[in-house]
Amino acid sequence: MMDDFLKSAKKQFLYYKSLGEKTMAQLQDNDLFWQYNDESNSVAMIVQHLWGNMLSRWTDFLTTDGEKEWRQRDQEFEAIINTRSELIEKWDAGWQCLFDALDAITPEDWDKPVYIRGERHTVVDAINRQLAHYPCHIGQIVFIGKMRSSGWQSLTIPKGKSQAFNDDMFGKLR
Repeated sequence: MMDDFLKSAKKQFLYYKSLGEKTMAQLQDNDLFWQYNDESNSVAMIVQHLWGNMLSRWTDFLTTDGEKEWRQRDQEFEAIINTRSELIEKWDAGWQCLFDALDAITPEDWDKPVYIRGERHTVVDAINRQLAHYPCHIGQIVFIGKMRSSGWQSLTIPKGKSQAFNDDMFGKLR
């Protein structure tokens, strides 16, 4: 059962990772740093935050609190990343840390407590917490992408194409 949960969680993380990547691929470099206003975040800031969160939460996932002393969360929302390559490097490093931690979970680990900011979680709860958190930010990235991209290519079912999509999907089942 736990193996099935872990496979499902990895599949969902990969899906949301791909949505972010497909969005960023549709943006010009300058669009990665665009902010609607001073209170909003750019794609780069969101990536910075995800990177910081992922490194903090998934480094020594089972043995140390998920809010590491070295994390500088407030700085994650400042304009620090300056290039697409730096953004992609942080994006990849964060996801790699997450997947390495998930891949290291053994059957014996499921009963261990996981702490995040001193709050005790089960391993399943800690994974679910992040599986709820990251898609929120990926959704922000997609929303910014839709606002900034000229010629946006839908990442899922395009507007007005639901019936054609369903016909195609159900046609494959017949």
